Amino acid sequence: MNEARYLSSDAFVFFTQFIKNPRQLGSVIPSSGYLKRRIISNADLSQARTIVELGPGNGGTTRAILAAMSDDAQLLSIELNEGLYQLAARIQDQRYIAHHGDATELADILAGHSLPSPDVVISGIPFSTMDKAIASRLLESVHQQLAPGGRFVAYQVNSRVDKLNTFFEPSQRSVQVELLNIPPLRVWCWRKSP
Repeated sequence: MNEARYLSSDAFVFFTQFIKNPRQLGSVIPSSGYLKRRIISNADLSQARTIVELGPGNGGTTRAILAAMSDDAQLLSIELNEGLYQLAARIQDQRYIAHHGDATELADILAGHSLPSPDVVISGIPFSTMDKAIASRLLESVHQQLAPGGRFVAYQVNSRVDKLNTFFEPSQRSVQVELLNIPPLRVWCWRKSP
């Protein structure tokens, strides 16, 4: 199957999963190339050896991460939605691990794949639609598991993630807006203190 057919079928699966589970996806449309470039720029993957992606969706951002990361790095994607996990699992790259499960179990998932603390965590999970207690637990887990000096990048429709994310130092946070995406999204970046 050629790349164009993959992308067309991926977009269809993404759309049907949004209709079935709108609270699990941040948008009905996959991320634009502009948004992917902004995410990659904020993640600063040049020195990262272990990268975690929460909510890979149709795998578009996953492919952008793989293209930007070094040959000796590893990428673990964690997807709760079965249909989207199936899309993520089709990506063929020896540096890549697709995991079907709940991101709140990040510590156990990392241990299960014998991976060290991640240098970067990138999240497309829509914190705005999550239960507050679950969202806070996930953010705390990200902070705990992230390596010292590591980055957490979350691309979101609104600022709820920032209000809930009390685990990082406020001085270690930045935000940018990507208007060339449907919908426009904020890209938050936190750096864990060394």
